Amino acid sequence: MDALNQTRVTEFVFLGLSDNWVLGRLFFMAFSVTYMLTLLGNILIVASVVLTACLHTPMYFFLSNLSFIDICHSSVTVPKMLEGLLLERKTISFNNCIAQLFFLHLFACAEIFLLTVMAYDRYVAICTPLHYPSVMKMRVCVQLVFALWLGAAVHSLVQTFLTTDLPYCGPNIIDSYFCDVPSVIKLACTDTYLIGMLIVSNSGTISLTCFLALVASYTVILVSLRTQSAEGRRKALSTCSAHFMVVALFFGPCIFIYTRADTSFSIDKVVSVFYTVVTPLLNPFIYTLRNEEVKSAMKQLRQRQAFS
Repeated sequence: MDALNQTRVTEFVFLGLSDNWVLGRLFFMAFSVTYMLTLLGNILIVASVVLTACLHTPMYFFLSNLSFIDICHSSVTVPKMLEGLLLERKTISFNNCIAQLFFLHLFACAEIFLLTVMAYDRYVAICTPLHYPSVMKMRVCVQLVFALWLGAAVHSLVQTFLTTDLPYCGPNIIDSYFCDVPSVIKLACTDTYLIGMLIVSNSGTISLTCFLALVASYTVILVSLRTQSAEGRRKALSTCSAHFMVVALFFGPCIFIYTRADTSFSIDKVVSVFYTVVTPLLNPFIYTLRNEEVKSAMKQLRQRQAFS
């Protein structure tokens, strides 16, 4: 609390993505369309799962939760980024910066845990199909989702407390378009090496450990497919390839950014744009374009709405 009382910085200034006026307007148009498609695509998936009885299964329950997280995750950073692309001076208050940081880690960590749970769901469904109904009951699925949100909240609180417990007395310029722990703690008026190592041990370890667990689970699934029929292999490969594509697109940038304590690269902004803006858009496209059940449910919803 003493460190908080020493805080003099009341706002932070973002350098943003570009100082070029024309390039900024182009980015604004491109990312505005991307954000709207992200919202529409993920809302459509959630609505399809909720309103279609045949999709009330563990896999689609997790998929609807993933879409909800993607809506929240992109909404934490994209609106502020779009505002900054139109303004010459891009600022955020200290309290809003900390709030953005908290929710960014909350939703990102929730997605990491959810993707791990989804891999476990596919492992049980493919490797032990006879036990699947008893293992993955809806009550168990709800408990898993509650646990992952609890774990994400604990992680985010730790990251937030580590950040706010430092004194900030200037400078206040963040070389990014949103507040994140690595970029904010660099502005603290004290040595942050230990805090940086704690960040790596927290965010980096979570990302890397979950990713390795996911790779291991999908490897076991692929090995087990040798004993299944051709049709079973085709369906399993279609589902798992979609899942693993999402995993690679999300975990790659997270591991790249959060496994480094004090080092930063010029490509960090591009990587950040990819996992905060692009990946939430790709998730609904990956799942809906490759999943006949989801596409059929969406078609039924459109027909039902047209009839009404």
